[in-house]
Amino acid sequence: MFNVESHKGTYCVLFDASLQKVVKKHIHNKDFLVIDANIYNKYPIIHQNIDKDRIYIIEASEGVKTLRTCQELIDVLISYGFKRNHKLVAVGGGVVQDITAFVASVLFRGVGWKFLPTTLLAQADSCIGSKTSINFSHTKNLLGSFHPPEQIICCTEFLKTLSSNDIKSGIGEMLHYFIYADSSLLEDITTEYEQLVENPHELMERYIKESLSIKREMVQRDEFDRGPRRVFNYGHTFGHAIEALSNYEINHGIAVTIGMDIANYIALKNDIIDKKTYFYFYKYLKKNLIPYYINNDRMEEYYQLLLKDKKSIDNNIICILPYGIKNLKVVKISDSHTDISIDKLKSDLVDYMEERCL
Repeated sequence: MFNVESHKGTYCVLFDASLQKVVKKHIHNKDFLVIDANIYNKYPIIHQNIDKDRIYIIEASEGVKTLRTCQELIDVLISYGFKRNHKLVAVGGGVVQDITAFVASVLFRGVGWKFLPTTLLAQADSCIGSKTSINFSHTKNLLGSFHPPEQIICCTEFLKTLSSNDIKSGIGEMLHYFIYADSSLLEDITTEYEQLVENPHELMERYIKESLSIKREMVQRDEFDRGPRRVFNYGHTFGHAIEALSNYEINHGIAVTIGMDIANYIALKNDIIDKKTYFYFYKYLKKNLIPYYINNDRMEEYYQLLLKDKKSIDNNIICILPYGIKNLKVVKISDSHTDISIDKLKSDLVDYMEERCL
């Protein structure tokens, strides 16, 4: 167990390998569950111990992370008789987390919630940090707030039923923390990569704890993502646009892995890092990369998605580039008073697709 300090107080992260114990110990009679349909079907122990009128089931996908879904959930909660002293419990991955946390942040001006993350991505990253985000106007995570959970319970039993793509997505997000910190586990996660994908519930806990520990230190320094925490957007500006361009067929962590490699390549092409540094990063990314190519006729669409990113300002693209090992910096790309122009970025993106041809 460890604690995270937030603007709304301290919340704790617990680890328990037994789902049966988690359900009996941490879900109470005034809790209302918001649960991923897959988890509801695969783990009957949850609904066998909880009244069905206290459960809202979500067919989780990026397409349902909308205001409409949040409104439907609020309607259900009001009809049920949910009160300010009751708790919401999110059981699922990032989509369920974001919907539940967003609703919790606005209902009655804020109610308490707990989180049972069921994906590796959620356990190793999104469960801490306070952010709530939903999609709007075809743009990922455009609306949101900061409303941390009161408790997080990580149960690695959930990892047993995840697909290899889901595990790789979580690994992609962990890699971006490990590279930021130049973690001693970078070599281990690369060496054990295949075993981790095959047996995540047995091997993953120490990597999850390392990832959360790296993130916690930064979150406690900059909870509202206005200063140093912005470096954790490394790979995300380019990755979010890849997700959207693929209609979310490419999952978040894989898109972020590609996004990190694109960021590294742009840094290389603009003499910010040398080839040795680029390939140092690539050594740890390559196992989690997939074949991916943006045709020239879609490059302008990709560029427009970069401009729509919530970090962008006016006609400037804000991204994170490496300036060396353990040295990530916020970079503004525009046509005025910047080291990288928009035309140069477009040229570099085309070159990346031709040269890397992932």
